[in-house]
Amino acid sequence: MAEPVKGRSVFNAHTTPFLPYDLEGPVQPEMSWLPVSFDRESGQGCYLMRMEARAVTIAHDHPGMEEFLILEGDLVDSDGSVFGPGDFVSYEAGTRHHSHTVTGCLIAVFEWRRPPAAA
Repeated sequence: MAEPVKGRSVFNAHTTPFLPYDLEGPVQPEMSWLPVSFDRESGQGCYLMRMEARAVTIAHDHPGMEEFLILEGDLVDSDGSVFGPGDFVSYEAGTRHHSHTVTGCLIAVFEWRRPPAAA
């Protein structure tokens, strides 16, 4: 058997325990998350987020880019747009929104900041 690749982490979205979700402030019991590479101090990285049926996110601002891929279920954004499996959504820094789900969902979230423009 080959030696595992150094620096590689593997998370299974169906068997790895998720944590209580608290990135927008208070713990939201109908939501959970699995930090993959997310760093709370910088607010950057990747995580998986699970929302139970009828869960609603707290309205929030994006200091950097927020992008997510819907893996399972549905997500309805504050403007009524409905996203489903395979939809990749990208929010620019400075945007504000909230979302909810009817049936529940699993999404992969990527938060990052663009490098400053060269002078």
